[in-house]
Amino acid sequence: MNDCVFCKIAQGEIPADKIYEDDNFFAFLDINPVNYGHALVTPKNHYENIYSLPDEILCNIGLLVKKISIAVKQGVNANGINIIMNNDGAAGQIVPHAHFHIIPRFANDGLWHWPGKSYPNKEEPAKIAEKIKGSF
Repeated sequence: MNDCVFCKIAQGEIPADKIYEDDNFFAFLDINPVNYGHALVTPKNHYENIYSLPDEILCNIGLLVKKISIAVKQGVNANGINIIMNNDGAAGQIVPHAHFHIIPRFANDGLWHWPGKSYPNKEEPAKIAEKIKGSF
């Protein structure tokens, strides 16, 4: 894709602080990190999000996310790691190129997860579960 920033990084047209690269994938530091060491892992080929990733690519990138997560955790001496993939604008996806965020976490870093919601009644979870099961 001609105007995709991640495609341009993969092709060397835009500089990035790459921490890993092979024939199919690359990982680099996020330019606006949540914490120092925040990395992105992405395929070199353009796929918009998880829905369009071929199964083989998804399996292989999952293994790479694990490898990069271990390296980031050790490299910045983090206490933990968050792995996040935003899909679609409503979920916070800014760059329409499939990528995983590896965010190092530190004790007392002041970051909190999003708040949970309660179902309006005890029947609602079963109704939603049925709708989801019906979508397979």
